[in-house]
Amino acid sequence: QVQLVEFGGGLAQPGGSLRLSCAASGFTLDAYATGWFRQAPGKEREGVSCISSSDGSTYYEDSVKGRFTISRDKAKNMVYLQMNSLKPEDTAVYYCAVRYGAGYRCGLKYDYWGQGTQVAVSS
Repeated sequence: QVQLVEFGGGLAQPGGSLRLSCAASGFTLDAYATGWFRQAPGKEREGVSCISSSDGSTYYEDSVKGRFTISRDKAKNMVYLQMNSLKPEDTAVYYCAVRYGAGYRCGLKYDYWGQGTQVAVSS
């Protein structure tokens, strides 16, 4: 069964950290571009960070550069999003997704999505 499952969300204080995990089953995750996206209440979904399947190239949305880091663990078939220096505006549901075609940037169409994990940043 093909499945993407996100976990690791929760409540963090401003300035705190969380690590989101995306676990794949039924397919090899590092064969596909993989991305983290988020959707805050009343806002459109946006790409946060994406990583290529070929050379590990990464993309970060401007507001998270220097604070978030995307990475792969091929042995565990997982992708992570380390989020540091969290801000209240990072509050959103975070989704993991994979892209079947060429390219990896978050602005491209991603094809298969997980169910999401909630991140809330508040004091």
